[in-house]
Amino acid sequence: MTIQEAQNQVDTWINTTGVRYFNELTNLGILMEEVGELSRLMVRTYGEQSFKDSDKGKELSDEMADVLWVLICLANQTGVNLTEALEKNFAKKNLRDQDRHKNNEKLQ
Repeated sequence: MTIQEAQNQVDTWINTTGVRYFNELTNLGILMEEVGELSRLMVRTYGEQSFKDSDKGKELSDEMADVLWVLICLANQTGVNLTEALEKNFAKKNLRDQDRHKNNEKLQ
């Protein structure tokens, strides 16, 4: 699936099954919640915190997909073509950071 196909499929789902998009600020809040859930699972999986019973059985892939879903909703609502945005972001990073990380002693 391409990014554009994902944007189209989310839009179709929202406008049929989901009825309509939540407003942009609501979706921003939902995005923060989903990032928090991903963070909680990452901290317990790769960090020092132990799992609580309520954390068990959750999958990183599902939490990441939740974050992506809401981000796609926000892009659709605000007219952002994520394919174009990502291409522009790669160009920016390739220009700005072409030597930055190679010269970072912390990464050697």
